[in-house]
Amino acid sequence: MSGNLEESGGSRKFSRLLISGFLAPATSIYLLFFLIPVFCTLYISLFDWSGFGEAMKFVGVRNFVRLWADPIFWLSLRNTFAILVVGGAFVFGLALLFTALIDSGIWGKKLFRFLFFLPNILAVVAVSAMWSYIYNPKGGLLNGALKALGFTNLSAFLWTSPQHIFWAMLVAIVWVNTGFFLILLLAGADKIPRDIYEAAELDGAGTLKKFVFITVPMIWDVMVISFVIWIIMAMKMFEFPYAFGLIQIPQQLYTLGVYLFIMGFGHREPIYQLGYAAAIGVVLLALTFSLIFLARRLLRRATLEF
Repeated sequence: MSGNLEESGGSRKFSRLLISGFLAPATSIYLLFFLIPVFCTLYISLFDWSGFGEAMKFVGVRNFVRLWADPIFWLSLRNTFAILVVGGAFVFGLALLFTALIDSGIWGKKLFRFLFFLPNILAVVAVSAMWSYIYNPKGGLLNGALKALGFTNLSAFLWTSPQHIFWAMLVAIVWVNTGFFLILLLAGADKIPRDIYEAAELDGAGTLKKFVFITVPMIWDVMVISFVIWIIMAMKMFEFPYAFGLIQIPQQLYTLGVYLFIMGFGHREPIYQLGYAAAIGVVLLALTFSLIFLARRLLRRATLEF
C-alpha cells in the first residue's frame, strides 16, 4: 500500500516537472518580451528623457498631468474610441450578416470565404495606397463611378478633406477587418451540428430565427473572443492610419498608437520625447486591459455544449 502511494506521489511530481518544463520556454519569452518591457515603460514614463545618451530627469507623474491638458492626446483618444465603437459596430454587424448568409447553404461558400479574407493577406501599405486612389478627387475610382452614374454633385466631393478623412479611413478599416472576423464566426458556426437546424426547421423556424436562437447562442464564446481581439486591434491601431496619411499624416488621423510613435520618434522632424511617449503607452495599456476585463465580465454567459 505504501509502495503504491510512493509511486503515485513520484508520478505526480514527474508530471509537475514535465509541465513546468514545457511551460518554461513560453513563460520566459512572455517575461522577456512583455512583462519586463511593461515595467521599463512605466519607469521611463516618470522621466523627461529623449531616449538617447543624455541624463534622465525625474519628473514623477508630470507626464501624465501633461496628457490631461494635451488636446492632441484627447483627439487621438477620441479617434481610437471611434474606431473601437463605430468601426466595431460595422465590422461585427457585417460579419454577422455575412455569416448568416454564407452559413445558410448558398453556393460557393469557400469562394466567399476567400474573397472576404483576401484584404487581410495584402500588405497594409498596399491596401492604404489602394484606398487613397479610390478616394482621389481627381480621377479616383469612387468619384469616377459616381460621375458615371450621374451623381455629379457627389462626384466632386472631397473625401479626404480634413473634415472627412477620418471617416473615409474608417470605411477602409471596416472593409479590411470584416473578413477576418467573418472567418472566425464561420469557424464557430461550422461546428454546430446540422441536426439542430433540421429540428428547428421541422418546428417551423425560418432562417432568421435559426440564426438568432441557434447560431448566435452557440457561437457566443467565439464572439466574445472576437470582441477581445477587436479591442486589442482597435486600441493599438497604428499601421493603417500611418500609411493612409501618406507622407505627412494629418492630426485628424491620429490614434493613441500613432501619437505615441510621433512623440517618441517624430515624423519628418525629430521630437524624441520618449518619457512622454512612454506615458501614452502606459495609458494605452491600462485602457486596453480595462476594456478587455469589462468585456469579459459583461459578456460572460453559460457555455452551451453540443
